Amino acid sequence: MTQSKKKRSKRKLAKKKSSAKSKSPTRRAAAPKKSLDLKVSTESLEKVSAEERIAWALKHFPTQTVVSSSFGAQSAVSLHMATQLKPDVPVVLIDTGYLFPETYDFIDQLKERLDLNLRVFSPAMSPAWQERRYGKLWEQGTEGIERYNQMNKVEPMNRAIEELKAKVWISGVRRDQSDTRGQMDVLGVKNGTLRVHPIIDWNDKDIYDYLTKHDLPYHPLWEQGYISIGDWHTSHKLTDLQNPNDARFFGLKRECGLHEDTETAAQAGDYMI
Repeated sequence: MTQSKKKRSKRKLAKKKSSAKSKSPTRRAAAPKKSLDLKVSTESLEKVSAEERIAWALKHFPTQTVVSSSFGAQSAVSLHMATQLKPDVPVVLIDTGYLFPETYDFIDQLKERLDLNLRVFSPAMSPAWQERRYGKLWEQGTEGIERYNQMNKVEPMNRAIEELKAKVWISGVRRDQSDTRGQMDVLGVKNGTLRVHPIIDWNDKDIYDYLTKHDLPYHPLWEQGYISIGDWHTSHKLTDLQNPNDARFFGLKRECGLHEDTETAAQAGDYMI
C-alpha cells in the first residue's frame, strides 16, 4: 500500500471513530451530595410547628419520605397532618397478625377517610408458624419479648425502608409518652435513616385539640382505657395498672424496638442528602 493510500485509510478510520463518539450518549455527571447539619436543623425545627417540620422533610426528600403508623390511640393526628401536605405519601403499617380486631377496623376507617397510600408489611414467618416453632415468645420474659419484637416489628420495618427506598421516616412519637422517649429530638438517625418526629413536643391536650378541630377519631379502644395500643397480647388497660409505663409488655419493656437506638442530632452529626 502506498503512503498516500495509508494516509487516506487512517483519515477514514479517524472519521469513523469521531462519528461514533458524537453519536454515543453523553453521561450526566452525578449531582454532588449535600449534607445537612442535623444539630442546626434540629435547633431550627424545634421552634416551628409540627406541619412545618413535615414540610421541611418533604422539601428535602420529596420522593423518599415515608410515614410509619401503628394505628394506635392517637395515630390519626400524624396521618392527617402528613397527607394534607402530600396525599400520596407512603404510610407503612407493620401487621404482626396479632393486632386487636378494633385496630383493623380503625385502619379501614382511616384508610377510607384519608385516602391513605397504605403499604402493609408483615413478618417473614406467620403467627401460627412462629408459635409452633418457638411457642408464645411474649410469655418468655424480656428475652422472648425482644426476640418477638425483632421478628415481628423491626425486621418488617427494615424491609419496608429498603423496598420503598426511604431516606426519611416520619414517626408520631412524643417525649411525654415514656421515659425512653424523653430525650428524643425532632430529628434523629436510626440505621442510616433520618427520622423526623413532628409532634415530639406535643401533649395529650394538643392531640385532643387537633383531633377535635379536624373531626378525627381516637382509636376505638381509647374509651376503654387503653393508652398504648399494639398487639392484643401485650397491651393493657390503664385502669388495670399502677404505672402507665407498664401498659405494654407487662412492664418488662416499654419500646417494641422500632424507636430504640435512635441517635440524637448531636450524636449523628451531618446527614448526606
